[in-house]
Amino acid sequence: MLLSLSITDFVLVDHLDLEFRPGFAVLTGETGAGKSILLGALALVLGERADAGVVREGAERAEVAAEFATGEVPGLAAWLEEYELAGDDGVLLLRRVVEAGGRSRAFVNGRPATAQQLKEAGEFLVDIHGQHAHYSLLKAAEQRRLLDAYAGCADLAAATAERHRLWRAASARREVAERQAGELDAERERLAWTERELASLAFTAEGWQGLQEDHRRLAHAADLLAGARAAGEVLDGDDTGLLDRLRALRHQLADLAGIDPALAGPLALLESAGEALHEAERELARYAERVDLDPEALNEAELRLAAIQSAARKFRVKPEEIPERLATTRARLAELGAVADPEALARAEAEAEAAYRKQAEALSRQRGKAAGKLAKAVTAAMQQLAMPGGRFAVELPAGEAAAHGLEDVEFQVAPHAGQGLKALAKTASGGELSRVGLALQTVLSGVSGAATLVFDEVDAGIGGGVAEIVGRLLADLGRSRQVLCVTHLAQVAARAAGHYRVSKSTRDGRAVSRVDRLDGETRVEEVARMLGGVTLTPATRAHAAEMLAGVDTTTGVREKADNPRRITPPSG
Repeated sequence: MLLSLSITDFVLVDHLDLEFRPGFAVLTGETGAGKSILLGALALVLGERADAGVVREGAERAEVAAEFATGEVPGLAAWLEEYELAGDDGVLLLRRVVEAGGRSRAFVNGRPATAQQLKEAGEFLVDIHGQHAHYSLLKAAEQRRLLDAYAGCADLAAATAERHRLWRAASARREVAERQAGELDAERERLAWTERELASLAFTAEGWQGLQEDHRRLAHAADLLAGARAAGEVLDGDDTGLLDRLRALRHQLADLAGIDPALAGPLALLESAGEALHEAERELARYAERVDLDPEALNEAELRLAAIQSAARKFRVKPEEIPERLATTRARLAELGAVADPEALARAEAEAEAAYRKQAEALSRQRGKAAGKLAKAVTAAMQQLAMPGGRFAVELPAGEAAAHGLEDVEFQVAPHAGQGLKALAKTASGGELSRVGLALQTVLSGVSGAATLVFDEVDAGIGGGVAEIVGRLLADLGRSRQVLCVTHLAQVAARAAGHYRVSKSTRDGRAVSRVDRLDGETRVEEVARMLGGVTLTPATRAHAAEMLAGVDTTTGVREKADNPRRITPPSG
């Protein structure tokens, strides 16, 4: 619901702050006072095209801000989250600034946005019926949504859209598989060859290190054997070996230690050294026995090293990375093995299409049943709105299989007897379009999404009893949502729960529009003006007071005098 509208330097308005309440409210005033300017400002903040001409003469910029209570508006919260524009819970602030040079800026909840985003946000909140361009009723998607809601098949429509998505996804998978079949076969063959080459090497990263060590040992076996034997000779050679000399030294110190016990420590160390050298000599002997002078083993090791290094160069990896390359090759082969063949995908696509068509055909039947009922109900409502002989129709021309079903939905209207039906979007008269919108909203009052309805020129070309009916219908709509209406008719204005008067004056040589909320005597005076023109008589004032008497100012409904005959939407 629209909570407030703030306008600065817009056309004839220098500054204006308006607050709105739930229910039915009217904007009245003399012709040219600026009533349509207010709707133009609202349309601007709802994303309509900006024009430098809206900037008040002499001002640098025009600014319009609108605050809405969002409540439980379906889809709005998700939309705000998608664009990262969410604000305080339950409140949405839209703002539009138009520079004198023509540049326009838009804001949603204080964050920079695009005009398109303003428009999308506004479509969740407001329906404008009349001469301005922001009518959701003219949009094919909205006409389709309204018919589906009236028919009670909104869930079926959503299920049809989901089936269509699954069908298109299955088609895409099949097309990709067919297009890539040759490429995948070639990749599969290349990977299989790679897997065979690498698997034939049969080694791990740890095995590579061991192979290198084995090769070094075999390649230097003669040197290793000679070195071990030479070291053994040094330790235990005939008469000159270290072990013999150390034994002789220990005997000498043992004799001397008998004289001076202080030599017992060095003697013990020499004994430990002797044991260590003796163990080293035995280890060298055992090592020399193990050294393998095996040219065949050396040749095999060299061949294996060469094969591994050749494979590493071929596949552009380090030798120790070959096991990892083998693992990734096998993983990719497994993925390719899991890819469904085109025939299986084609079968899945056919099954998805059949499921979609079954759902879509059920939706078509529901729409077909509801279309005639909706057309009949709206046509009946039009007869009471100064559109005698007017007709409303819902056409369901066959279309391509799409997310919304197998047919399009088009609202058509013939405003008067003898006129041919044509698309609602092509109806020329703003007043006629506004009244058709009122008839539709009356019939669809339980299913329309917008919480705020705005009617402009709804009373064009009508008066008397028809005006009374229009006022009552608008008041009835105001029971369930916010309704704003620009009107010239006292019969309509008297039904409103809220009344705003737009007037124009001159200030500093410039025309200025202002808006006042009317209550009590000021409202009686305005309704009297609408009844009697410039010169107001006591009788006119009394008539105005009588029209306003008994109207519930919270709903706009007359407590006792209402004609019980109402336009009641038939069950869908």
